[in-house]
Amino acid sequence: MTTTAYIGGSRLRTPPAPVYDAVVRCDLFDAGACRSCVWMGREHAAQVNDKHDAAVAALADIPADGWVAPFAGAEAGYRNRAKLVAGGSAERPTLGILGPDGQGVDLTGCGLYEPALAASFEALAQFVTLADLVPYDVPARRGELKYLLVTVSPDGELMVRFVLRSTEALARIRKHLSWLHEALGSLVVASVNIQPAHAAVLEGSREIVLTRAEALTMQVGDVALRLAPRSFFQTNSEVAGALYRQAATWADDLSPASVLDLYCGVGGFALHLAAPGRQVTGIEVSAAAVAGAQQAAGPGVVFHAGDALELAQAGDLPDLVVVNPPRRGLGVDLARWLDESGVPHVLYSSCHLPSLVADLAAMPGLRPVRARVLDMFPQTTHAEVLVLAERG
Repeated sequence: MTTTAYIGGSRLRTPPAPVYDAVVRCDLFDAGACRSCVWMGREHAAQVNDKHDAAVAALADIPADGWVAPFAGAEAGYRNRAKLVAGGSAERPTLGILGPDGQGVDLTGCGLYEPALAASFEALAQFVTLADLVPYDVPARRGELKYLLVTVSPDGELMVRFVLRSTEALARIRKHLSWLHEALGSLVVASVNIQPAHAAVLEGSREIVLTRAEALTMQVGDVALRLAPRSFFQTNSEVAGALYRQAATWADDLSPASVLDLYCGVGGFALHLAAPGRQVTGIEVSAAAVAGAQQAAGPGVVFHAGDALELAQAGDLPDLVVVNPPRRGLGVDLARWLDESGVPHVLYSSCHLPSLVADLAAMPGLRPVRARVLDMFPQTTHAEVLVLAERG
């Protein structure tokens, strides 16, 4: 028997605690204001089972006993990051998405956000007004504030990033930042990102940090990751922890003396796979992410900024390679190198099943033997899939 739990609604409503094994409903979805959660209204257990079945069908070469039962966390209140498009006016801002007409649709009542994250939206909307941050009008191509990017740590601390078209509003943000600190006692990192292009690009290359702290601490189990403003972290902290633990378990079964983590980000996999006597090397194109990862690193763990393929080819062959590429996957060149390199084991974490399947097909010398689906994105068709492949 299932129950119905509404997770979205009027502006600034704080989401309730997650309701497990329930049919979750959202009045924003029902009203047609947002259709991002395409599986909204389906029982969570059924969603997870369907994601698992889809992965099993797509990865048919993995034996039945190679599959670990899927991991499912909370079906609501799980998102640790909000990508809020600014709309409306400085006096009456909307924070959410753009509608078909290019105007703002407020989604601050979305129940997928972690409660501590959702609780920050009212103060942020007030700050937009206080600092006179004119939202960018896409059809008219005028205005300054494009996005608010807000991240909450497992400890409830916040990072707020203002994505602006120019530095025109920078002085006003600095002037009123003390008000925002008082309104949001958990605010640790604040920054301005400059993105001048009239294009669907989330952020630009220039970041101006406005606080003493330059990174948010993301505590995952015993590992404290350092998240800089332009660095990547999994959107679901609970499921990210399960993902890293599973990877560490499989790695410990193999007892590799050396591990190479490509697309390492802030070091989530690398730091969880670290062990006495084991050399772990992380490679990531983002220098900011690498700097944060190195701050968190212990003995035997090093990080380098640069191209994954170039640095992998330049180093010694490891016993285990971990890859967690963008949605598009590894690409032909890196997949070919992995296949021809002779590396005995690869751990592949993917948020896009078709890319994962294509990359594994491009590495016929590596046979997938273990896999697990982790429901990183409840209410959607997407999931994280972790695969262990071995040479042979």
